[in-house]
Amino acid sequence: MKKSTIWILGVVMGLSFVGLLYLQVGYIEAIVKMRKEQFDTSVKNSLYQVSKDVEFAETDRWLREDITEAERKALTSSSSSMAGEELVQQSQLFTVKGADGRILSAFELNVLKTKPSELPKMMISKKHGGNTIPKTSKSMLEAVKNRYMYQRVLLDEVALQMVYKATDKTIGERVRFKDLDDYIKSALLNNGIELAYHFSVIDKDGREVYRCSDYEDKGLEDAYTQPLFPNDPPARLSLVRLHFPGKKDFIFDSISFIIPSMIFTLVLLITFIFTLYLVFRQKKLSEMKNDFINNMTHEFKTPISTISLAAQMLKDPAVGKSPTMFQHISTVINDETKRLRFQVEKVLQMSMFDKQKATLKTKEIDMNELIRGVVNTFTLKVEKYDGKIQSELEATDPFILADEMHITNVIFNLMDNAVKYKKPEEELLLDVRTWNEPGKLMISIQDNGIGIKKEDLKKIFEKFYRVHTGNLHDVKGFGLGLAYVKKIIHDHKGTIRAESELNVGTKFIIALPLLKI
Repeated sequence: MKKSTIWILGVVMGLSFVGLLYLQVGYIEAIVKMRKEQFDTSVKNSLYQVSKDVEFAETDRWLREDITEAERKALTSSSSSMAGEELVQQSQLFTVKGADGRILSAFELNVLKTKPSELPKMMISKKHGGNTIPKTSKSMLEAVKNRYMYQRVLLDEVALQMVYKATDKTIGERVRFKDLDDYIKSALLNNGIELAYHFSVIDKDGREVYRCSDYEDKGLEDAYTQPLFPNDPPARLSLVRLHFPGKKDFIFDSISFIIPSMIFTLVLLITFIFTLYLVFRQKKLSEMKNDFINNMTHEFKTPISTISLAAQMLKDPAVGKSPTMFQHISTVINDETKRLRFQVEKVLQMSMFDKQKATLKTKEIDMNELIRGVVNTFTLKVEKYDGKIQSELEATDPFILADEMHITNVIFNLMDNAVKYKKPEEELLLDVRTWNEPGKLMISIQDNGIGIKKEDLKKIFEKFYRVHTGNLHDVKGFGLGLAYVKKIIHDHKGTIRAESELNVGTKFIIALPLLKI
C-alpha cells in the first residue's frame, strides 16, 4: 500500500473520530442545557405554587377568624331577638320496646321554638284579572341579584382591608415556616423533583429572618427566589430563597449514561493512532529492508569480486617474487574483508532490532587494548581522506565486563560516522580518549565534522532517524547506527550522550561500569 493511501485513510479516520467526539460533546452540552432549563422551570413553577399556597393559607386563616367573629355576633344578636318573641314548647314521647313487646325505656323530648307568624310571608294578588306570578318571580330575582352584588362589593372591600392590614405585620406573623417547608416539599414532588433542598426567608428589609435547620451555603450561586406574597407593594415584598446543594451532581447524573461512549471513542481513537504509527513504522522498516537488500547486493558484489581477483593474482608466481606487489594485494584483501565485515554487522543490527533483544556474550575486556586495535584498523580509512587519529588512552583501570563484538561495533560505528560526516573542504581530525571516574570507565570520540543542529541532537539516537545533510548525497545509511550504539551501551548498563555544534564538530561521551572484583 502506498504511503499516500495510508495517509488518506488515516486523515479520514482521524477526522471521523474527531467529528464523533465533537458531536458527543455537543450532545452532552445540549442535554445539560436542556436539563438545567427543565430543572429551573420546575423549581420556578414549584415556588409559584408555594406563593399561592401561602396566600391561600393566610386568606383562609383571615376568613376563618372573621367568620368565627361573625358567627359569635350573629348568635348574640339572635339570642337577644328571640327574647322579645313568643316561644312555643313542643313535646314528643319516645319509647323503646323489646322483642316480646315489653317497654324497655321511655323518654320525652321538649323543644322550644318561636311561634310562627300568622301572616303569610308573601302574598300573590290579582289585578284586573291578570296573573302576577311571573312578575313576582322577576322581582325576587332582582332582589337576589342586588343582594349578591352588595355581598361581592362588601367582600372585595373586606379583602382589600385585609391586604393592607396584613402588609403591616411581620413575615413571621403572616407565615408559619413549618407549613412553608411542607408547601415547598409538596410542590417540588408534584413537579418531579426529589432533591434535597435548603431554604431561607428574607423580609421586606432584606434581613434573613428564617433558615431551615440543615441549611448549607453550598450552591448559593444557583439559588432561586420567589416573593411569598406577590400582590404586596414592591417595597414590602418578602422573599423565599431556595437552593439545591446537589444540583450539579443531579445534572451530571442525568448525562452519565453517555460518558462510557465517550471513553470508548477515545480508546478507539488512541488505538487507531497507535495502529497508524505501527503501520508507518512497519512500512518504513519494510522499505529499509528492501533498500538494504538492494544495497547489500551491490556492496557484497564489489568486495567479493576484488577479493576473488586478488586471490587469482596471488596464484601468479611473479607476485611472490615482488614483495611490494604482495604487500599491496594483501592490503587490498584486508580492506575488502573489513568492508564485508561492516556489511555483516549491518545485517546483525537489522536482526537485533527485529528481535528487540540483544544476546550478549560478556567477558572481561581491556578497553584500552580494544580501542587501540580499532584505531589501528581504522587508521587506513581515515588516512584515505587525508585525516588523522589521535588517541589518549589514559584510563588507569580499563577493565569492564562486555560483549567484545558489540562493543567493538559501537566504537567502529562512532568512528565511521566521523568519516561520513566530515567537512569536504577540511581534513578529518579524530580524537579518541579514555579516562576514569569513580566506578566508571569514560570514553570520548570527537571529530571536527559538520556537526549537528540542536533540534536534531535530541533525536539522533532514535531508530530510523537520519540527520538532514543538505546537498550531501553520498552519505548512505538506514538510521540504525546510533540507535544500535545506544541500545548496546544501555544493555551494558552504561550511558551515552552527544555534544555538538554546527560546523564545529561532534563529541560522543560513553560511560561504562568498571569490572567489580
